[in-house]
Amino acid sequence: MNSQSPFANIPPVVKNLLIINVLFFIGTYILGRSGINLELYLSCFYFNSPFFHPWQIVSYMFMHANIQHIFFNMFALFMFGPTIEYTLGSKRFLQYYFITGIGAVILQMIVQSAEVHAIIGTFTIPNLNFGPYVNLAGFEKLKDIYSTPILGASGAIFGVLLAFGYLFPNVEMMVLFIPMPIKAKYLIAGYIVIELIGGFGQFAGDSVAHFAHLGGALFGFIILKFWRVQRPNNFY
Repeated sequence: MNSQSPFANIPPVVKNLLIINVLFFIGTYILGRSGINLELYLSCFYFNSPFFHPWQIVSYMFMHANIQHIFFNMFALFMFGPTIEYTLGSKRFLQYYFITGIGAVILQMIVQSAEVHAIIGTFTIPNLNFGPYVNLAGFEKLKDIYSTPILGASGAIFGVLLAFGYLFPNVEMMVLFIPMPIKAKYLIAGYIVIELIGGFGQFAGDSVAHFAHLGGALFGFIILKFWRVQRPNNFY
């Protein structure tokens, strides 16, 4: 008797997104060993950074920092993506995924712009010369904004999670280290609260782009409302 592959029922968009992300990760590792830094070209930098290129607002979604980063993003896509793709349809799901991913990086850049403006009174730095404008703390913050890339599918994944919590709010889920099932609407709301705390808290050593995650969820909510997507009444 042939056992069915766990990937057999994955719809086409989710399946191809999984494959493409893994190929990008492998390609980044292999080329990196040869001295070619794909992160510099395909991750997304602040729009005034000398490293920024327009295509990065899309390509950054396929770049990941390490094996843990891609594993958890792809695991979430594998777990929740098929349900959302079956609900929205493949074409709309693909649009939704990229809109939330682009929305994520837009919100992150808006926040970065506000931080730059708070330091120097403008959103861009003439000739990228930080020195005349700031003290040491301001210099370090500007350097971090201008040189640290945004990368990963997390923004789009938060869009997928938001869609699941919005469309199937009462589905009970088990979470590691929590000994009882939690309804999806509470779980997703909890994730959003954690991201809000992380984003506004700006804790030392925290390199996570929290506002990108929030941007994915925000744009996901907006697009579901704009499309007038109805909650299924025959699921679970």
